[in-house]
Amino acid sequence: MSVDGILPIITSIGWLILVGSALASYRLGWSKLARLGLTWLAIFIGLYLIVTWFYAG
Repeated sequence: MSVDGILPIITSIGWLILVGSALASYRLGWSKLARLGLTWLAIFIGLYLIVTWFYAG
């Protein structure tokens, strides 16, 4: 793996740690955290599919 491939992985891990610590500071229950996580995952997957659909067409 080249340096160009390692940098996005390191920054993604950093962002995940930042988001995880922000969510943990709210001290929500596990079910609420799971629901929020799945909601955001669905939003990002939807946006990803829309963008790839426009670039493919």
